[in-house]
Amino acid sequence: MTIILDIKENSQVPAFMEHLKGLDYVNILKEVKDEDRSQFIKDLAEAFNDVKLYEKGQKKLKSAKALLDEL
Repeated sequence: MTIILDIKENSQVPAFMEHLKGLDYVNILKEVKDEDRSQFIKDLAEAFNDVKLYEKGQKKLKSAKALLDEL
C-alpha cells in the first residue's frame, strides 16, 4: 500500500522521518522537498481520488467539452 502524506509543520518532519525509518515494515520511496513538485504530487493525488470517487458513483466529473469551455 502506498500512502502520500503532507506534513504541515516543518519542524516536526525530522522526528517523524526518524520514527518511520525505525519501522522495518515501512519503505521510504521518495522524499519531495521541492514545493512545485510537492504541489504537483498533491494535485495528482487529488485527481486520482476524484476518479476513484467517480467510479464509485460518488462524484460527478465535468465533460471534456465543459473543461475546454472554461479555458
